[in-house]
Amino acid sequence: MNNKYELIMYWSKEDQCFIVEVPELPGCMADGATQSEALANVQRVVKEWIETAKELGREIPEAKGKLIHA
Repeated sequence: MNNKYELIMYWSKEDQCFIVEVPELPGCMADGATQSEALANVQRVVKEWIETAKELGREIPEAKGKLIHA
């Protein structure tokens, strides 16, 4: 993955899949049946999130690369 954004991955019993959230990019998340699949999916979603933000002229947060929420 080319970005340095913090990723939070967890198992969703309700959805029966792994969820990956990108807290620094509001609303950016992906899922997958395996951890590897979820990580691959979130790479695509992060790229799309950034592309959409650029198209709309929105600010793209700088990746802090560390836990920013406690």
